Amino acid sequence: MRVKRGFARRRKRTRLLKLAEGRVGRRGNCFKLAKLSVQKGLKYAFRDRRVKKREFRALWIVRINAAARMSGISYSRLVRGLNKANIAIDRKILADLALNNPTAFAAIAEQAKTALAA
Repeated sequence: MRVKRGFARRRKRTRLLKLAEGRVGRRGNCFKLAKLSVQKGLKYAFRDRRVKKREFRALWIVRINAAARMSGISYSRLVRGLNKANIAIDRKILADLALNNPTAFAAIAEQAKTALAA
């Protein structure tokens, strides 16, 4: 007895076209093009989950550097001073402080400066 795959094939196509919803033109409703589009989108999603981490770290460093220079110290000297003073604050928290609580960031920058001077 031959197998025609009626329901299984339809379910597979429906599932894939559901993933392709919102795509422009035939990429959203034509199975062959939708399949390629979804594969490429999943590939980008996989890659960009790693890229996102790099981009956020770079953003945090830019924010810390800007706030540090307003406190009269460069980013590299600030980080070295924090290490010397045994202040363990990661870049994400430092960037948040620089953006939302500049007085606390300035106090931390002063501690880093005094650690460098000593």
